[in-house]
Order: sequence, then structure tokens, then C-alpha cells
Amino acid sequence: MTDTTAFDWRPFLLRWSGEWADSLPDGEARGEDDEAARRARWLGFPPASEERIAAMEERLGRRMPPSYREFLKVSDGWRHAGGFVWLLAGTEDARWHNDESGLAEMFEEYLDEDAGPEERLEVDIWRRGLQLDVESDITHVLLDPQDVDEDGEWAVYTWASWRAAPPERHANFLDFMREMYREFHSLRSDRSDGEPVFVNDTTRKLDTQVEEARPEALRGGWERAEKALDEAKEYGRPRAAGLGDQIRRLLGQTYMVYFEDLVTDPRYAPDLLPPLVAEHAAHSYRDDSTLTFHLRGADDDLVSLAYATLDQVRSGTYRYAAAGPFGEAVERARELARWGDTDGAWRTLKNAVPLWEPLGPDHLAPLGWVADPLLGPLLTPERGRELLSTPRGGQAGEAPGPASGLDPGDLAWLAEPDPGDNRTSYRFVLVEGVEPEELPGRLADGDGTVLNQPVPFWEARRGSLHDQREFSSYDDRALMAVGRAGTGWSFAFDGDPAPFHRQRFVSPAAAASAGTRAVVVWSGLRTWHGEPFFHLSVARDGAEQYAFTYADGEIQKSGEIPRALDPSLFFGDLEDGAEAERSLLEAVTVEFGAHLPRHAIVNGRLHTFATRSWTRPPRNGETYAVIRLHRGAPRPASGERTGDDGPGSR
Repeated sequence: MTDTTAFDWRPFLLRWSGEWADSLPDGEARGEDDEAARRARWLGFPPASEERIAAMEERLGRRMPPSYREFLKVSDGWRHAGGFVWLLAGTEDARWHNDESGLAEMFEEYLDEDAGPEERLEVDIWRRGLQLDVESDITHVLLDPQDVDEDGEWAVYTWASWRAAPPERHANFLDFMREMYREFHSLRSDRSDGEPVFVNDTTRKLDTQVEEARPEALRGGWERAEKALDEAKEYGRPRAAGLGDQIRRLLGQTYMVYFEDLVTDPRYAPDLLPPLVAEHAAHSYRDDSTLTFHLRGADDDLVSLAYATLDQVRSGTYRYAAAGPFGEAVERARELARWGDTDGAWRTLKNAVPLWEPLGPDHLAPLGWVADPLLGPLLTPERGRELLSTPRGGQAGEAPGPASGLDPGDLAWLAEPDPGDNRTSYRFVLVEGVEPEELPGRLADGDGTVLNQPVPFWEARRGSLHDQREFSSYDDRALMAVGRAGTGWSFAFDGDPAPFHRQRFVSPAAAASAGTRAVVVWSGLRTWHGEPFFHLSVARDGAEQYAFTYADGEIQKSGEIPRALDPSLFFGDLEDGAEAERSLLEAVTVEFGAHLPRHAIVNGRLHTFATRSWTRPPRNGETYAVIRLHRGAPRPASGERTGDDGPGSR
């Protein structure tokens, strides 16, 4: 906590005044008071005596907070506090606001019915606050006598209608004045032609900080670099925001990250533009009017590149590329991520970071990969810190320890509740010794089934339902994501299967196992639909070896089941279905040495395809229903299998 009583106000206010005076254009017409302040190089007033301060406190009925009191002893008021408060109150002008602005009533209208005491206390600031703004651009500055810390300091609240934001809180008057000084700097740093260059001891010190932060960040000292850049950014120093945004983006912070000053530079645009465009695509809802707002100053070629990149990001076809050995590692990482090995992909990418070559002196880290549909899901805040801590760009430093992997390396994670507890049933097929792209030939009808492009599973599901025109109660064609399931295994996974029908279920294990071995698991021990169930079947060379199904409290078995997978070990009275599920999945993991990649399945993008039906066709006398969508409207039909006729509908 800052010791506000020990702060020396005079040198701070003198520096502020001198920098303000030097920033004014020569010959510019200004008011008499401002001209006098410029000549005197002093924005303040004569100091207030202890008697004047005491008289003020007697008039207001309260002792003033320490930092405001100490300020008044140096200057009884202040001109140009920031860019929008032209005169700040001294002993004569400070007064209770008493909702003179009418803002208390306005803010009360925005309160919810269940608003708590703290929210209502914030609204009442307009009734109890001490008003310090005397002349301003509709900007209110209030000291709050009820928001007091242990040192007796009152919080300061500021609000302006044109900022369209809630009141901003400052811990005390000193913090408020420091923020106004930074605001003055930030506004002066963005000068138009013909105005004096804004250079002084403060700007030179901050610009040196920015220069020193660049190699520090490349050495892996991103925390020190970020602190230095953030301070320079608050003062509006050039490039500080663009450099700091590169660090923030890798930490997973996307709000208000625009890479300003750098994203419109043709040198850096190829790497900084894609993450900016990807964030826009994620939140724009097809309204692209704001995209160019963050590209002010860009030429036509760069704007065209931005829109072309936007089309690629939305279609999932954007592909990050980099030069040299790092670029080669990017390609290897993408191939690993494509088949679900996101931990391996991350290690490949991160281990190559020391070989990465910056596009220019203000390029702190590779960033375009976060917009790549396959590589972007690799990023977590922990991994971002690991990358930022890795020396790169020709700088030497100590390499960080590896971040922990995101995949547990087993199947048991499927028994854990997912966010929202939506994964209550799932099914998967494991096939040994084949590549993932071979699975459609083993699990789908016909030789023409190919893998869809990698997309999140929910998007693949939505796309398949959008194109589907016929729905049958006897046909259960699963949309499955595919990838590698550890050494020597591939998987097909369905996280949202249809209801399980034990009497009509046909395991795909036998068909998938031609010339090899296949495992099928279908779990619904936590399902919301009907009784809990669990199925396991194992096949080799096109024939089922063994299987069991637990359903309706009974176990059906076939073949010689290994002791470790004997269902009687797991299903007793089934007091805890989740524990039985976890134990079974652990046993399957040990028995076959395969696992499913949690991060890729839950957060990544994988290839998908539709399998043949997991249920047999209806037999004689069995009824079924078919819904066909005709010209946008559903048309129900029903059928019954009779004699030798095949499945039909009418």
C-alpha cells in the first residue's frame, strides 16, 4: 500500500506542469489563466494554509482524507487534471454533490431487483460524494466518504457519460492524480502534424523501458517485460501496446488485444493479423464493420489480406506457416494435432521455439499459430507462459521446465463429469495396427466413405443433422471422430450416441477387426435415458472373441472373457455407477494399452465420418418409424417388416 502522507507532491506537480507547458503549440490562442499557467510553468495555485483547510473541513463537516489534504498544502486546486477535467476543486470549491447531476436515479434504474448492498452503495455515491470537478467535459470526480481504507483515505470515483462505462474507482486521491497525469501523457503522445514533438525526461525514460523490454522478452523474461510495457502503455508510448499485446495474447488474454502500431506494419501483419482476425470472427456474428476499425492506417493490400484471412478462419482453412526449422516443426505439430496427439503437438512446437526467427525487431513470439484451426486449441495459459519463458530469436537464457500434459493417457477420464455434465453416454471403437484414415473402410458402408475435414465435434454433428433428410428409428449411423489412441491403435469416438437398444444392437468389432484386433465400448452408466448399461466386445481377424453387456441389472456374456475384464468384478448392486465405469475403463486401458486423447476430443478439431448402422434391420413383424423432411417440413411414415420384403416406409 502506498504511504500517501510521505509522498512529495511538489516535484510531481512541477514536472507535470512543465511538461504541459512545453506541449502547447506556439502562437495558439488560449485563455488568460492557461496562458499565465504556461508562462509560470505551474498548473496549480498557491498552497492552502492549515487554517483554510480547517475552515473547509468545518464547512463540510468532515476531516479530509490524508492525500487530498497534503495536496492542498502544495496547491489549493489544479488545472487540467488529465484531458477532461479543466479545473479541480481546492478548499473553496469542494462541495457535497447531493445528486446535483441526477445520476443516482439513473443508475438505480439499471439495478436488478436482487441487487446487493454493495451495488446500492455504489449508486448512492451521487448522494453522499464530495464533488471535486469544478469545470470539466461532463466528467464527474467524487471523493467517497464511505469508501475509506485503514489509513483514512477516501476512494475517488470518476464517470463521464460519453465513456459508456461504470464509474471508475481509484483507491485514493493520489492514485487518481497519478492516473490523470498518465492520461495527460497518453493524450499528448498522439500528436497531429504541426504540434510540438512531445519529448521530455518522462517520455525518454519510458521509451528506454520499451527498448529494453524487447530483448528481455526474447530472453524469456516476459513478466519483467510485460510490467515495463504496461507502464509505458499507460503513458501512451508508441509500440508499447503492440508489444505488450503479443505477451497478453499468449497468456490467453484476448479482450482489448489489437497489436496496435504493429499489426498494420507489413513486416508483422502476416503473424499478428491472423489472431486479431480470429478473435473478430469468434465474436462478430458476421458483422464485419468493426474489423477495419482496428486496422486504421492500413493500406488497401493489408485490408484485403485481413478479409481473405477472415474467410479462411471462418471456413477452417487458415494454415499457419513459418520459415526455417521452426516452420518444419509447425508442420509436424499440425499432423500430430490432426490425429488427436495434442500433447505431442505442443512438445514439438515448443521445442522448436528457440529456432523461431522474428519478422522484425518488434516481434516477440510466434503468434499466427493460435488462429490455425488445428494448432490453436493447443494453447492454454500455462503453455503460453511456457512459450514466453523460452529463449528465442537469437537470445540466450534459461529454458523453462515443461508444462504438464493435458491428456491423462488412459480411458478413465470418460467417467469424470464434463462441464455441464452433458457426457452421460458415449461409445468408441479401437482398432490395432491401422491408421485413422483406414477406419471408414472398416466401419462404414461402401468404399467411398471419406473423412470429413477436422472440425469441433459439435460443429460436425450440427452439419450432419443439417444435411440429413431422413430419420429412422431402426437405423443408427454414428458420426464419429477419429484419431490415434496411443502406440499402435486408432480410435473412432462418438460422444453423443443414440439410445442403446440391446435387442437390436450389433457390435462393429468383428467388421473392424479384419486382419487385426478391435475393441468396442459403449457406456451409459450415467445416462438419462432408461436403465444404466455398459457393453464391451473384442474381435480378432473378423470374428468376435468375447463380449458382455450389462443392462437392466443383468449381465449377458459370450466367449472367454479375461479375468481382468470379468464384468462380475465391476457390477454388483451398482451402488456407484461412476466407480464401476471408472474401474472398467482402467481395466480396458491396462488390457489393451490404448487411450483416448481428452483434449482433442473435448476442445480440438478431428476428422469425422458416419459409420454403418449399429443396429440390425427390423425383423418380421417389427414396426419402425421413418421421418422424411420434404420441402422444409417433416413427413412421418411408418413401416412393418413382413415376409421377405426389405425395410420400407409408407
